[in-house]
Amino acid sequence: MAFRQSMINANNIVPVDYRIEEFPDGMNYLVDGEIRSYHGQGSEVVSPLLIHHDGNRSSFTIGKFPNLGPDEALQALAAAQQAYASGMGEWPQMSIEQRINAINQFAWHMRSMEKKYALLEMWEIAKPYTSCLDEFKRTLKYIQDSIERLRELDQESSAVSRAENYIYQVRRCPLGICLCMGPFNYPLNETFAMLIPALLMGNTLIIKPPRYGALCLVPFFEAFARSFPPGVVNIINGDGATIIGPIMESGKVTILGFTGSSRVARLLTDNYEGSHRLRTILGLEAKNPAFIFPDADLELAARECVDGALEFNGQRCTALKHIWVHEKVADHFLELFTRRIGELKCGMPWEEGVRITPLPEDRKCEWLSELILDAEQKGARVVNPGGGFVEDNLFHPAVLYPVSKDMKIHQLEQFGPLIPVSSFSGMDELVDYLVNSDYGQQASLFTASPQYAAPLIDILVNHVSRINLNAQCRRSPDELPFTGRKNSAEGTLSVSDALRSFSIRSLVVVNEQGKEVFFRTLESGRSKFLRI
Repeated sequence: MAFRQSMINANNIVPVDYRIEEFPDGMNYLVDGEIRSYHGQGSEVVSPLLIHHDGNRSSFTIGKFPNLGPDEALQALAAAQQAYASGMGEWPQMSIEQRINAINQFAWHMRSMEKKYALLEMWEIAKPYTSCLDEFKRTLKYIQDSIERLRELDQESSAVSRAENYIYQVRRCPLGICLCMGPFNYPLNETFAMLIPALLMGNTLIIKPPRYGALCLVPFFEAFARSFPPGVVNIINGDGATIIGPIMESGKVTILGFTGSSRVARLLTDNYEGSHRLRTILGLEAKNPAFIFPDADLELAARECVDGALEFNGQRCTALKHIWVHEKVADHFLELFTRRIGELKCGMPWEEGVRITPLPEDRKCEWLSELILDAEQKGARVVNPGGGFVEDNLFHPAVLYPVSKDMKIHQLEQFGPLIPVSSFSGMDELVDYLVNSDYGQQASLFTASPQYAAPLIDILVNHVSRINLNAQCRRSPDELPFTGRKNSAEGTLSVSDALRSFSIRSLVVVNEQGKEVFFRTLESGRSKFLRI
């Protein structure tokens, strides 16, 4: 009754277009092509959107997800194993076009769920509704782009090549069972950026949704079950240590696709039996810096840094998380920067033009406030009016300046709307920062001169994987490599790179005595691998 009453209160306040009358039954999971009901105790999913009604503040449960145990986890593993069947299962033995047809069928089912998904994501993680729609559309585009690129790769692989006295044909083959664990901030796009290439290349999957965003994949269960052979896609939920530990300890998984913290990634790989058989594609923490030189267009730099630091509350691995500005222009930049931040709209995710929304993680506002207190005790101050003000679980963006290396915020990834700013006078300070940083995903460089750009580019390429000139850090477009150095990533994702990451090159090679049977087999059309 309390749940129903709180929803009634919410619906008195929330605009009609953004209401959900019925949330999905999250107490289901998908194993071996069957949507199964869990009858044990589940974990409540509480929306981060707090509703004020008659002077009271209400939080409300929007659903539950199952707390599966080791038995269910190992059932999912067994289903994925059976579907792969040591590479001889129906899915890995399908032709590329057959797998593409299955993916297209899934995408066809998926298209009708756009608004339903966007609303569910908005309610579950408080992402602005328009951003949820963008994520959905981008994911559909990623599916089609991946299909087109796979066809191109397959066409390129059809060639018969020669090296010295050898004739050969090379194609890409699946690796086996993939464990896929996406993040809460992009529960659809980041998960599908691993799931889709893994499927296209013939692997079978076990998917563990994130703790926040646990309900977001539920609407797709039926489409998965209809589109793929049993056991090809399995989705389980619950406490990670309880259900993922036994899967990794089995040594049966051959690919780990994971986006999250390096601490969790270490736990996952440390528990793996037979580590040399495991391929890892990891997207981990990042502390992407921006470097602003004295000749930079400061209006441009301020605009890009606000967008780069605060899109979806700064809760993106690609967000700008530390700004370095030359001491000659620091005051002017901070004036422009804080003025733009003051213009940002904070509020509920359905509000038009909203930029800052409630934070979904438990105690996140408290932790960010602790970082501010630590920095203030060591000489920094919040330089923007209202910065750091906490309203329920909405944290108003805060700019800390001047930040020094003895402050926690200097090294920790804050993953929220808290922006440290440091000043510098020479290149040696930037080099010291880069050399001692644990992270190396991207950097932004703001300057109008090769005098500043050239030497820093030559340093940065050995510390980060992407340098953005006079622009914020970002992942897109998906055709570009997305990876990182140090503790920020392992493996590379892009439309093309992901297909390679989730497969391995195999080849058939012959010399003179094998040439006849090679070409006869090729022309017969009887081999799925050796073909024209």
